[in-house]
Amino acid sequence: MNQLQFNLQPERRIYSVSDLTARIRDLLSRNFTDITVQGEISNCRPATSGHIYFTLKDDRAQIRCVFFKQQQRGMKFRPEDGLKVSVRGSISVYESRGEYQIYVESLEPLGRGTLQLAFEQLKKKLEAEGLFDEARKKPLPMLPSRIGLITSPTGAAVRDVVRILKRRFPNVHLTLYPVRVQGEEAGGEIVEALAYFNRRQVADVLLLVRGGGSNEDLWSFNEEKVARAIVASAIPVISGVGHETDFTIADFVADFRASTPSAAAELVVQTRREFDKHVAALQDTLESLIQYRLLELSRKVHELAARRGFRRPHDLLRQSRQRADEMTSRLALGLRGQLESSRKRFTRAHLKIASFNFRMKIAALRLRVEKQSHNLGLRAERFLRLKRDRWEKFSVLLQERSPLQVLERGYAIATDSAGNILRDTSQVSLRDEVKIQLRQGRLITEVKDKSS
Repeated sequence: MNQLQFNLQPERRIYSVSDLTARIRDLLSRNFTDITVQGEISNCRPATSGHIYFTLKDDRAQIRCVFFKQQQRGMKFRPEDGLKVSVRGSISVYESRGEYQIYVESLEPLGRGTLQLAFEQLKKKLEAEGLFDEARKKPLPMLPSRIGLITSPTGAAVRDVVRILKRRFPNVHLTLYPVRVQGEEAGGEIVEALAYFNRRQVADVLLLVRGGGSNEDLWSFNEEKVARAIVASAIPVISGVGHETDFTIADFVADFRASTPSAAAELVVQTRREFDKHVAALQDTLESLIQYRLLELSRKVHELAARRGFRRPHDLLRQSRQRADEMTSRLALGLRGQLESSRKRFTRAHLKIASFNFRMKIAALRLRVEKQSHNLGLRAERFLRLKRDRWEKFSVLLQERSPLQVLERGYAIATDSAGNILRDTSQVSLRDEVKIQLRQGRLITEVKDKSS
């Protein structure tokens, strides 16, 4: 009976950790596919891969969240600790740790708009880097002759800028680089325009302008890449974006901020106006100095005219003429004396040259050379004859004492195997090799016997 009752009990299923976790994951994935959760971000941790990990919490609970890099496209702001957000996504389980978490698909801030939050975050970041400091900004050129304009070629801003510059600065050279001023591609085109002007160096100052619009329309001027391109520009940049109450990141980093595009053009014209005013002031100062100088010189002329010398100008003129005549006479006498002395020196030199007989001198030199050449030939012949007689004497002596003459009389020269001349039988042993040099040829023998 007990055995039968045991067999009727249901069999208990045993799960592995992996199986149980997988079933929980499937259950959550099927029932929580598209949910929205509100809470406060904490422990926000960006990874090197670009993914963002954080915890979403309220006053009683918390849940982990993962925001993958590919889901972040188009996001204007950065998640950070303490930020209240609304998260949309799906729930699943990270099996390696057995934790359930939200896979975030989109993220929106609560209370503040996305663009406003992104603006404040970027403004705070760039301000901390010192990119808004006035000490970093470049001064405008006093008299720019080339102006670069970066804006849409079809907007009202370009017409306002051209109209003001043409009316008040007619001889300026204006270069327009057309760009889009709103939309996703606008920021990249603005960066390219700034790079073009800095690379080609065809402008003394740059105007970055756009008419008014909503925050979404002006957002390309709040992008970080545009701000850093403005900072990196070696050419001063004037920003004139939107209306007077509109402020963008480009306004904070630009070297000068104008409230409108027309104000930006007026700012450039103002430098020309200040230059013209400065030139006018210099002109007035110069005229005053010239008038003062003329008055001073006129006073000196009157003082000189009042002196005794100016009351007798004819006497002074006659005395000057007389002194000039005396100086002329003295100069003429001196020149005549110099000329006579030069003529005498020339005459003496001419007589010496005329009395000198070059032909006789050359004949005497030729005779002297021939005589010395004859004497030199006799001495050379005598020297060669003495040398030849001495050579013949030594040649006969050498032949008489030559070993070949001894060999000619029947004698021979014996040497051992090392080439040493044998003069005694003690220099060799039995069976040694001996070489014998005859008058004609050489013999190689072996010692069979020897006697003293």
